[in-house]
Amino acid sequence: MIHILSKGNSIFNKFIAQIRDREVQRDSMRFRRNMERIGEVMSYEISRSLNYKTHVVETPLGEASIEMISDKIVLATILRAGLPLHQGFLNYFDDAESAFVSAYRKSSKDGSFKVKVEYISSCNLEGKTLILVDPMLATGTSLVLAYEALIAKGGEPEHTHIASVIASEQGVDYVTRHLPSRTTTLWLGAVDAELTSRSYIVPGIGDAGDLAFGEK
Repeated sequence: MIHILSKGNSIFNKFIAQIRDREVQRDSMRFRRNMERIGEVMSYEISRSLNYKTHVVETPLGEASIEMISDKIVLATILRAGLPLHQGFLNYFDDAESAFVSAYRKSSKDGSFKVKVEYISSCNLEGKTLILVDPMLATGTSLVLAYEALIAKGGEPEHTHIASVIASEQGVDYVTRHLPSRTTTLWLGAVDAELTSRSYIVPGIGDAGDLAFGEK
């Protein structure tokens, strides 16, 4: 299942517009905060699809029954670009465990590149709900490799939610073909049609890691 949040009119679209705007992008702190706020909105939307269980809370005047999330959540991201988005999710899923994958593009002289995964930090994922967040879903290669690295280390989650702010049509197609369809849900801020020859999304936003933390 694929959800594209910007298709509906909400305050979410303001944050998408600001991370795209080249003038606003000059303020790296504001860019990070907008990514964080997007993560918070996405967290709320994803939370509506999770499993719940009734809990009884004792108040000063009695007891209240409240439906609470029963899923055991693991928030995973790809370093370094995913950190602000991950923080937004962590602000809402504040009792979740976290996992991290270090991946990068290794370029060749001809302009092509391969994605290399160098480091994985993950808890046990068996029977849990994995939320894998990555700001940009361009070709989809790094995200699929990150997913495969996580399950190789932590085991198979019960369900996986993929959350990306800006995706390409090609990336969405690649992910849907390479991840298990019955247990994977995609949550996307917006989907753009084009990729450049260097696999940057058009119109996209540019390099999310550089905008958040400075050029490499």
